Amino acid sequence: MKNLEPVAVSGAGRIDTLDSLREHLQWAVELEHATLPPYLCALYSLDPERNPEAMEVVGSVFAEEMLHLALAANLLNAVGGRPRLDLPGMLPPHPRRLPHSDVELSLLPFGPEALEVFLRLERPAPPGAPPQGDGYETIGQFYDAIEQGLRHLCEQLGEREVFCGDSARQVNGSHFRHTAGSLFAVEDLESALGALEEIVEQGEGTARGEVWDGDQDVFHPDRDEVAHYYRFQELKLGRRYQRGDTPQSGPTGEPISMNLAAARPMRPNPRLSDHASGSAIRTAQEEFNRTYCTLLNQLEQAFNGDPKQLGAAVGTMYALKAQAGALMLMPDEDSTTAGPTFEYVPPEQRS
Repeated sequence: MKNLEPVAVSGAGRIDTLDSLREHLQWAVELEHATLPPYLCALYSLDPERNPEAMEVVGSVFAEEMLHLALAANLLNAVGGRPRLDLPGMLPPHPRRLPHSDVELSLLPFGPEALEVFLRLERPAPPGAPPQGDGYETIGQFYDAIEQGLRHLCEQLGEREVFCGDSARQVNGSHFRHTAGSLFAVEDLESALGALEEIVEQGEGTARGEVWDGDQDVFHPDRDEVAHYYRFQELKLGRRYQRGDTPQSGPTGEPISMNLAAARPMRPNPRLSDHASGSAIRTAQEEFNRTYCTLLNQLEQAFNGDPKQLGAAVGTMYALKAQAGALMLMPDEDSTTAGPTFEYVPPEQRS
């Protein structure tokens, strides 16, 4: 990973104590989680028979965001923190802001509006952009601030003092199957920098200014894998990137076919309060929310010393897919269908 020149991170964004580092890494866990509901809504709205290429792209990005969530949890565990996911604050109403940022997230069916949300979310940091520990403009700048804090604290305190967490709480590739990239234990500065690099490069490309993320495309082994931002550019522009393409050239490869009319027209940013208690749609949404909050609990347990819960979480994901699919077949108002609301359910109210 590149060596950062010292750049001041001011105010609340400074990471100059272990407590501040743990706080920011919990924010990273919250950030990575916040991307999941918007990607899931777009994914659930797609028909694999009528939009296979769009489904492949959104599904691959979602899977890698799950990887980033696990890496963020490993980073937090490595420095003696405790990843938290089963909290009411993880699921504020949509539209919502990305944690500690002005980037707005909405629950939308797949289409041009959802693509614009995803492009804003995954936007690469401009060349020379400063690290930003709070109020960040891009995710890359937020992770740059964490990298800078890690380097500073290791210089001040020593690696052993910084990486003081229980290694048994690390989740690695033997616990997590993934489409591309790698999940590995974080135990020192080198592995921590590797985790940050994996997260940032899969989102915005290698070396800041490359289209590629450094992996091979798991669906097309003859191709290099395109970073998230540029995968969404491919969908927006209807063409794939090929070797030799740059962010400036845009994609010049083979066309991508999409049928936007085939996406299920989910009501944007649905909420339980849109429907009366006991109605069919609200009852189905409440069931989905109970299942989703069960997933959050399973992930929190997995990242806090019980990695076998990741296997249970995979089963819960299949249940969520079925429940969301059923919702998106239920007619709502103005020619839309119902959709999941991603609202928090306290543990005592889950089945």
